[in-house]
Amino acid sequence: MSFKRHIPNIVTLLNLFSGCIAVVFAVYGNFVASAFFVFLGIFFDFFDGLLARKLNVQSPLGIQLDSLADLVTSGVVPGVIMFKLISDSLGTSNFNYAVDWSSSVFSTIVEMPLLPLIGLLIALASAYRLAKFNLDEDQQTYFKGLPVPANTLVIMAFPLILEYQNSDLMNSIILNTWFLVGVTFLSCYLLNSNIKLFALKFKNWSFKANAVRYIFLILSVVLLVVLQFAAIPLIIAMYIILSILDRKNIH
Repeated sequence: MSFKRHIPNIVTLLNLFSGCIAVVFAVYGNFVASAFFVFLGIFFDFFDGLLARKLNVQSPLGIQLDSLADLVTSGVVPGVIMFKLISDSLGTSNFNYAVDWSSSVFSTIVEMPLLPLIGLLIALASAYRLAKFNLDEDQQTYFKGLPVPANTLVIMAFPLILEYQNSDLMNSIILNTWFLVGVTFLSCYLLNSNIKLFALKFKNWSFKANAVRYIFLILSVVLLVVLQFAAIPLIIAMYIILSILDRKNIH
């Protein structure tokens, strides 16, 4: 049995492992460490498919495993992060969710704040989007709906902006409960919409054939240099807008 065919799956499992670590850090409120492992997981997610194609060892097992790993790294983690952010915005982040042997589970559930649970809808929408993607044979050269890693980058940008950029204006927006709830519902919609979005796959290096991709990459670098983490939501918004403007060339 050739070891070569297992290499992409090992990389996929590293994505899953990174996602599991990110979940642990997110639950304990260490958003920076959680973001680091999410970005590491997305890095592995990029290379597992690339390795499978280069080694010519694509398999149905690899496809399913990739989606299961993405569900944790790019579904559960951003859901938990959004849950925590909404809790922070409501001032309920210190609520004791732990239940000891003498506690009533029912009373704890009744007392727990329910609004932050809306954030977990991101995990559900991500699962549904990944399942649809596995069954859709059309999405080879483009995406239908926002890819889960792109959505995850937006959600993970919020705690990083709070941590490193410390702008009163941005902090007030990000820690606004209804802004976070709105972002959650918008994420769920975009993940499962029928909007066609271009993939960053270059068949050749011609500028004419890949104009929208080059423009997107150049503007993304400029925004990242100028706005740092705050650029990430703008980059994803730009990605959607450019895709809509270029929809005639997406097929």
